[in-house]
Amino acid sequence: MLEPSKSTDSSGMDEFGYAQTLDRSIGKFASFAAGVSYISILTGVFQLFYFGFSMAGPAYAWSWPIVFVGQLMVALCFAELAGRYPVAGSVYNWAKRLASGTSAWLAGWLLLLSSIMALGSVALALQITLPQLWSGFQFVGDGTGPFDFAMNGVVLATIMITISTLINAFGVKLMTRINSIGVFVELTAAVLLILALGWHVVRGPEVFFDTAGFGEGHDLGFFGVFLIGAMASGYVMYGFDTASSLGEETKDPKRTAPKAIIRAVTASFLLGGLILLFGILAAPDLTDPKVGAADGGLQHIVLSVLGGPFGKAFLVCIVVAVAVCTLAVHAAAIRMMFAMARDNNLPFSSQLSKVDPVRKTPTVAAIVIGIMAVIPLLVNVMQPAIFTILSSISIVLIYLSYLLVTVPMLRNRFLKKWPLADDGSEPGFTLGKWGVPVNILAVLWGGAMTLNLIWPRPEIYNSVPPFEWYLQWGGVLFVAAVTGGGALLYRVKIRHQTGVLAEHAAAATAHPMPGLSHGETSASSSQVPAPVQAAAARPGAEMGNGVADALPVQVGASGSE
Repeated sequence: MLEPSKSTDSSGMDEFGYAQTLDRSIGKFASFAAGVSYISILTGVFQLFYFGFSMAGPAYAWSWPIVFVGQLMVALCFAELAGRYPVAGSVYNWAKRLASGTSAWLAGWLLLLSSIMALGSVALALQITLPQLWSGFQFVGDGTGPFDFAMNGVVLATIMITISTLINAFGVKLMTRINSIGVFVELTAAVLLILALGWHVVRGPEVFFDTAGFGEGHDLGFFGVFLIGAMASGYVMYGFDTASSLGEETKDPKRTAPKAIIRAVTASFLLGGLILLFGILAAPDLTDPKVGAADGGLQHIVLSVLGGPFGKAFLVCIVVAVAVCTLAVHAAAIRMMFAMARDNNLPFSSQLSKVDPVRKTPTVAAIVIGIMAVIPLLVNVMQPAIFTILSSISIVLIYLSYLLVTVPMLRNRFLKKWPLADDGSEPGFTLGKWGVPVNILAVLWGGAMTLNLIWPRPEIYNSVPPFEWYLQWGGVLFVAAVTGGGALLYRVKIRHQTGVLAEHAAAATAHPMPGLSHGETSASSSQVPAPVQAAAARPGAEMGNGVADALPVQVGASGSE
């Protein structure tokens, strides 16, 4: 058997069966910034503080360290995978090497859908901040009409998504430069805000140990409302895999991406947790209804504590954070669409995987995702209950897609198929003896959080009129539909066309041919199409865990397995 080539492509992408078509220009800070900006503590904490506080009061802040510990377990598993496979569409490509083709495709499918919906949800955060910064940003009505808030949010979000589309379509250098500057502003503002709020503390930490009457009348008492409030933290601390999804565009990605993943989730926990801590301790009046209202929340506390000019200066920084978070979510969605399309795993794959020859970025994917992200926003105008369901579901799909990586990873650990046997290449990160316990905790956490997120509570899935059963069960019904429908689509159609598109396949004349037993060679290997050879030679084939299902060695929609 011919030995795999490790040097035909200096970028290292031939190791994964792909040609280097994207611009490898991202440095260490830009990689870290991508993960931080996706999590975006100033966006998430300020957007969702009012919800968590309205559900469980000050004690909801305990959910922040709980969510961090759980997500850190997932991040550590992802860091180990990123140390081996720093490839675009990280979750999809990781699942492809750990599980069956159906599981891998579903992981990518669910994360792609969730990213598109999350893009609109993040951009909507501008409505919570901009009108409080200046009333002139309330373009629709004066904010008191029944649809003023929702319609204006759609206008602001559409403008933001349009800007993000233009920047992402122009090239990764411009996107990461803007993103890095924005993250620097966000981190600096977070530190200054923590110091400022800490200076104005008016109460002691005992407030975090008092349920303050929250949970009275609930079937599960305070624990029941705490589980609901905890979703405000669960909605924030994800997306750290973005650092690896940009791996094809990162310098020395096997070492850079794992560190960026861990640093991003850790930095976000520390800064976000301190903002929550001192924000609650510095609030002039925790009984003020504005603290738990969508048009108040943490923004209201900051303006009340720091006064006009200083408070508004911090709100400007929140707007910057929302902008770069939008850029990062958009960028991650683009890489997922590109990664699946170049494997011919999406409709119109040839078009969606096109890379601009000058800018070296998937321009078509950037535009398509921008358009698709705006469509769900229109639902928010007349039916905010449905959009709330879609926003919540987008987070459920993310946690599910993560489980489609951590579960097969744990299975492979028990089968001694992960970590991979020494193949001569040094992984960028390894958990060593901690791999199994960390992986077990990651799976247990992911399952518990997914159940909590999808639980058909009226407070989440039917919080405003009309109160209908199908709205309350909307999360369960939608997730079942997109998961079942996606699996059916893959099994019936897409798996028969899977194969690396010729324009993205690495030259693979030195790779082993499919179907050859040990010691055989093929005189006609040079006549076999590159996509076929690339698919057959991808890392993971030696694991014997369903990779063949993920990578059928044929090209074109009419082939058969």
